[in-house]
Amino acid sequence: MDLKLLQSLWQESHGVLAHNLHFLIPLLLLPLILLLLLRLNKGGNLNLPPSPPKLPIVGNLHQLGSLPHGSFQALSNKHGPLMFLHLGCVPTLVVSSPEMVKEMLKSHDIVFANRARTTAVDIFLNGSTDLTFAPYGEYWRQVRKICVQELLSPDRVQSFQFLREEEVDIMIKKIRGSCLEGKQVNISEMLITVSNNIVFRTVLGQRNEGEDGKRRYGELWMRVMEEAACFSFREYFPFLGWLDVLTGITSRLKRTFKDIDALFELVIKEHKDKMLTTDGGQSNKKNFVEILLQLKEDGMLDFDLNQDSIKAILLDMFVGSTDTSITTMEWAMAELMKNPNIMKKAQEEVRQVVGRKSKVAVNDVNQMCYLKCIVKETLRLHPPVPFLVPRETSANAKLGGYDIPCKTRVYVNSWAIQRDPKFWDKAEEFLPERFNANNSNPIDFIGQDFQYIPFGGGRRVCPGMSAGLKTVEYVLANLLYWFDWEFLGSAIGEELDMSEVFGLSIHKKVPLYLAATPYHP
Repeated sequence: MDLKLLQSLWQESHGVLAHNLHFLIPLLLLPLILLLLLRLNKGGNLNLPPSPPKLPIVGNLHQLGSLPHGSFQALSNKHGPLMFLHLGCVPTLVVSSPEMVKEMLKSHDIVFANRARTTAVDIFLNGSTDLTFAPYGEYWRQVRKICVQELLSPDRVQSFQFLREEEVDIMIKKIRGSCLEGKQVNISEMLITVSNNIVFRTVLGQRNEGEDGKRRYGELWMRVMEEAACFSFREYFPFLGWLDVLTGITSRLKRTFKDIDALFELVIKEHKDKMLTTDGGQSNKKNFVEILLQLKEDGMLDFDLNQDSIKAILLDMFVGSTDTSITTMEWAMAELMKNPNIMKKAQEEVRQVVGRKSKVAVNDVNQMCYLKCIVKETLRLHPPVPFLVPRETSANAKLGGYDIPCKTRVYVNSWAIQRDPKFWDKAEEFLPERFNANNSNPIDFIGQDFQYIPFGGGRRVCPGMSAGLKTVEYVLANLLYWFDWEFLGSAIGEELDMSEVFGLSIHKKVPLYLAATPYHP
């Protein structure tokens, strides 16, 4: 059910757009049309980047297909690495080259440091009082300091290793059960479950999956993921924001927010009550709720972090941690099945490092150099978030010799950059060896190699990359150690379906089903 919702998300959203535009555009009053046309042509004296022809009202929206990252790439191939569009009446810059990303983040990072905000973001995140979407400024700096030092520091990430081990052990037992029953394993579903449980325990201190195997908050969580990416008229046509009320989008978002808020209120109350009756437990095993409440209680903060902001930060941690990890692991397993020689080499490394131990230790994973190359190559070929998080200029700027107006939405097409044959040999092939540390010019994802930016760069580089990588590497190491995997379709000449579906992240369109054979050291 979860993957089906994600798979239909982008198509449904744009189906709503096409349907409503077909009936509503003819009803627009002439003065509003004229006003919009004036706005689209505003800045005619500016030296704007090249732009494809646009239509009245919709601008360039009609040129985006079901996979926008591919549409942007095709347009940029014609119009250049800096391309100016109008998505509805929103001025939009698409950046598709490492040189332009470097100039943007090195020379103009402050101007490009704000995030583009959507209707869903404003409603779900209490007016963007989280980390990801908070406007660049003092509040954002304080929240980032908390997240980097208290929630996502190396020591804190390591302190949650016991959670990863416990949840992975449960996953391994489930897969063994499927083997005994002679069933194929829905790897996509397994990865959703293990990732969600790790994140729920890290953030809230409780599992998403109950003893009956059902997800406690599955329906609510999928509503959040679905509606966060829904099309909103207000986002592209501010003067048509009232249509979001008529179509029910606004009420749906507010209803989902109310349910999220109630969940967080309950969890926060439970933790506050616990703090009153205990000493808080082991400091190295506190979840995010406990950490934030303790910081506030102890007066350790330099600003007022209210309860609404705490809830926004908690939701931020969910959105930023679950879908991206799931997607990366799913694509990694799919690529390994497509490339049996790479799979063989990876399993040889994993099994040699682990030996005959009864479990895979985190220190073992740290020695798996080839596995880390596989993860890096997966993030290159299949970045979970193909545009990073869209930015918005806070002032007029010059980039690549062109004028970029204030309030321009900015998409950095990392998907296109990381597949550019000018910077990558055999760019469309899955070649983990390209990230071998012995290479003369090794590439890493810390935001300084601008042809490789799966976690972004500059001031707003993703602070959770270490936590996400720990989960991805540990889960994959266990899957490769404990089982031999086979795509049964290969026996009848069937190709593994690698098609994509666009949502909050780029998932496989078809869930990954594999046959597993237990490995006995």
